[in-house]
Amino acid sequence: MATQPEVGVSDFVLLDNLTTDKFIENLHLRFQHNKIYTYIGEVLVSVNPYKNLDIYNAQHMAQYRGREMFEVPPHVYAVADACQRVLRQQGRDTCVLISGESGAGKTEASKFIMKYIAANTTQVHREYIDRVKNVLIQSNSILETFGNAKTNRNDNSSRFGKYMDIHFDYKGDPVGGHISNYLLEKSRVVSLQPGERNFHSFYQLLSTNNPYTKKFGLSSTEVYKILGSERGTAHDSKLYSVTNSAFNALGFTSTVVENIWSIVAGVILLGELSFTETGEGELNIGGPLRACVSALGVSETALREAFACRVLAAGGELVSKRHSLSDAHYTRLALAKAAYDRLFSWIVQEISDSQLLEAMDKRLNGHKHYTSRQLSPTDKKLKHSVDFRITHYAGEVTYAITGFMDKNKDSLWQDLKRLLHSSSNTSLAHMWPEGATNIQKTSKRPPSAATLFRNSMSALVSGLQSKEPFYVRCVKPNPVQAPHAWDEQLVRHQVAYLGLVENVRVRRAGFASRQRYDRFLKRYKMLSQYTWPNFRGTSDRDAVMVLLRDLQINDVQFGHTKLFIRSAQTVHALEAARAELIPSIVVLLQKLWRGTLARLRYRKMKAALFIFNAWK
Repeated sequence: MATQPEVGVSDFVLLDNLTTDKFIENLHLRFQHNKIYTYIGEVLVSVNPYKNLDIYNAQHMAQYRGREMFEVPPHVYAVADACQRVLRQQGRDTCVLISGESGAGKTEASKFIMKYIAANTTQVHREYIDRVKNVLIQSNSILETFGNAKTNRNDNSSRFGKYMDIHFDYKGDPVGGHISNYLLEKSRVVSLQPGERNFHSFYQLLSTNNPYTKKFGLSSTEVYKILGSERGTAHDSKLYSVTNSAFNALGFTSTVVENIWSIVAGVILLGELSFTETGEGELNIGGPLRACVSALGVSETALREAFACRVLAAGGELVSKRHSLSDAHYTRLALAKAAYDRLFSWIVQEISDSQLLEAMDKRLNGHKHYTSRQLSPTDKKLKHSVDFRITHYAGEVTYAITGFMDKNKDSLWQDLKRLLHSSSNTSLAHMWPEGATNIQKTSKRPPSAATLFRNSMSALVSGLQSKEPFYVRCVKPNPVQAPHAWDEQLVRHQVAYLGLVENVRVRRAGFASRQRYDRFLKRYKMLSQYTWPNFRGTSDRDAVMVLLRDLQINDVQFGHTKLFIRSAQTVHALEAARAELIPSIVVLLQKLWRGTLARLRYRKMKAALFIFNAWK
């Protein structure tokens, strides 16, 4: 691997005089020289460059294959290789936790990790690798269409948590996979912040005159409530074609694709419905009701009844409860959110269980941080009884309580589930199997958003705790997504809430470096006459002990298979001494090789002369 000039410090553990200012200064210096990756021990810090860098090709990939992280410059490929190496050599499950705010590059980091894993296989037939990579890329296009949206911070922000399991055989080759989604921001379907867009799928559908928009009376020029102030663009039209191509590549039939876009159209039309009350107290529904029921594949009568009342089981008897205008409004919003949320989850499941797994198989045949629930009237920073503040790890965050109870409701009663299960849209009906359950067995109140959140997080944590973790911390350098721009205040905020400086301190307080004896000896044996060029003892551990004794290094602990170095200064001193010796060693090797070539050339000339004289 070609040696590249060092810029700043490639591992923050080696940073002298650790402060937040020094940390950010080193991060900025490396960013200015396109060094977007920096280590904190084995944690990778990644700064989004907002431009294409030529550091992800096959040549770069080969440079990280089978190499320890400390042997090569920081890169997301090093993390991917470390994951796969632990899996192959130690037989332990691994995971990569990628964190950072919207626009920091989390999705791109996951793409590069999957790209590396897909390519780093022992399989001889390269077309299999291409197939796996294609499946991953195509599935990501679909997930972005239905799960991403434009926010004030990022034009393509993932509005859900994604957890992908990739399964490997005993040789470490990928043989299958499963994608889980967590907490899609379904409230976005019916409520947008100023300047933001809804999910890309809505704009893609309305960006072109296609059979679905014509069938349900939709138009790209019309104003729809759930779209906010944004409209479909020519770019959305191109992405619409890309999404349909991805569906086709992953084996979704034309009927299923039509069903999916029909549901999207139905959600848009649900947002256009309005409710009034007649003098007799009857609920009157205005707006494109017929187009809405046509898109959702349900009967108009059944939808009217679902908005007007709900049926409850009480004491073994069925009781009908009429809805007020407010109840009907919340029911409509809950139906729109639930229909889209279930559509997204169903698409993820279809990709995981059918397309992704099949394609890859074919390849091988009262909290302590809660500080202010009820504020005193003298608090000038917050509105009394309207806001509350929680002290999170990185600082205080203020929350507005307005609408909290409404957002926590998930008023999707069994009537609505039965309604969707009865849909003539077969895909929508399959998404709601619980709609077939007897109503007397399903009279419990539906779980709240907080309950769903807690259950989802518990399942995620349970899965992660069983794996060896690796970490990628993504940092957004500026709010305008421009290359070369650096907003120090924004970066400082992220460094704080990601706990990056604290991470360095923790690693320094323990052991700054942990290395296998054979790897350590191979890297530093030239520093001692007793280990260079080869140690004459019996074990690598003995060789390392002799090497460190000769260098008079004492702040270490000797494990069974690894050497533990406590001080970052010691690691830095070893690296500096090695870097100083490398040029002389290179010159020595060049001299020896040139001498060898000269002697070989001399022998050939001497032999030629001998043959020439023999034939005189």
